Amino acid sequence: MYQLLKKGQTVELSTGSSCTVEDFLGSGTQGEVYKVKSGADTYALKWYFPASATAEQKSIIQLLLKKGSPNNKFLWPLALAHHDKSSSFGYLMPVRPNHYVSINMLMKRKAEPTFHALITACYNLADSFFQLHSEGFAYKDISFGNAFIDPVTGDVLICDNDNACYDGQNLSAIGGTPRFMAPEIVRGQAMPSKYTDLFSLGILLFYMMYLSHPLMGKRELKIHALDDAALKQLFGTDPLFIFDPVNNSNAPDTHEHQNAIIYWKIYPKFINDLFTKLFTRGLTETHNGRVEESVWRSSFIVLRDSLVYCSKCGAENFYDLTAVKSTQGLICWNDQCRYEIKLPFRIRIDKKISMLNHNTKLFPHHTKNKLYDFSTPTAEVVIHPEKKIWGLKNISNDNWVLTANEKIQTIEKGKTVSLVNGYKINFGSTEGEIKF
Repeated sequence: MYQLLKKGQTVELSTGSSCTVEDFLGSGTQGEVYKVKSGADTYALKWYFPASATAEQKSIIQLLLKKGSPNNKFLWPLALAHHDKSSSFGYLMPVRPNHYVSINMLMKRKAEPTFHALITACYNLADSFFQLHSEGFAYKDISFGNAFIDPVTGDVLICDNDNACYDGQNLSAIGGTPRFMAPEIVRGQAMPSKYTDLFSLGILLFYMMYLSHPLMGKRELKIHALDDAALKQLFGTDPLFIFDPVNNSNAPDTHEHQNAIIYWKIYPKFINDLFTKLFTRGLTETHNGRVEESVWRSSFIVLRDSLVYCSKCGAENFYDLTAVKSTQGLICWNDQCRYEIKLPFRIRIDKKISMLNHNTKLFPHHTKNKLYDFSTPTAEVVIHPEKKIWGLKNISNDNWVLTANEKIQTIEKGKTVSLVNGYKINFGSTEGEIKF
């Protein structure tokens, strides 16, 4: 039962309009969240408990309103909210659609996104925090509870943005969420910053990809009570990566930590190496040891472009384009299958390689050299309905130029290039070559 606001109550907004409380959505440590209506539109309203409704908190909201959202992935404050009968206040924000689920649902296996959707979500999180940090902000509390994903598409939404502020400013008492905080915060030696955000982001990404905590291995199992002293040791004074390459005393237990063991073998080495860097060097080297968001997002694009499908069981596999020869085979990771996968055609565009699966789409990031532009696809893999020949269809607004068997041909929008080894496609600003 909610306590702060009542159904039907009207709250004034800093924009000069108002909103009406329709329903109670939930509560947290700082306040309660309500579904509200303003005009014809539905929003969410966070209303602070009196103890959290401080002048410092209001100044944070005012700053966030002035700066605006870094991108559309943040459920960013839209207006301050107040009413005359209360000394407290709140803020209006977009409402989260129901099909977005908490990342905690992944851990409980109540949401099972494909690898494509999962890696897309990881990319979106890395890119979003890159945009936030580029504005000079620190988020300060990256954790399960603050990020939601669409398990079908991999789109993400980031909530609870009302503690973000300029890096170096600490207007609120938020230090982070236990098990996600950087070691220096756990030890009480630092305040939240961009670099502690980078550590927390790595924890979140590891949870999402390996369904395990990167610092909770055999050591945890020896602890009878995970009290404050034990947690401080595990995550602050003596943290140790479960896949530390030189110290296996905290390695995953074969019974209790099967997820970590299984997924560590599934992902390519270049991804595992990033986590190894973060959770070895990054435990003490707060700058050089932490993996930047720009590195994560470029790596996730390579990882997503390397996906291939097992023709026997349908499982998604990763073909490590960064570490193996193009002629090397790939065995399906599924222990119930272990089928040798026949690799599909792929295309090399400049230095970028994409596997051309039945459902592959290329974007301006690939074909127009517009890095990180995944707004509208420019090409997609299709099959001829009668000839059963696979091809790459031009769905951009530009003409392509195909070089095939020493002949040049224009490929207009809606036309398709057959997937043939050695065919070269000039997309305008880039050129790609089909390989098999």
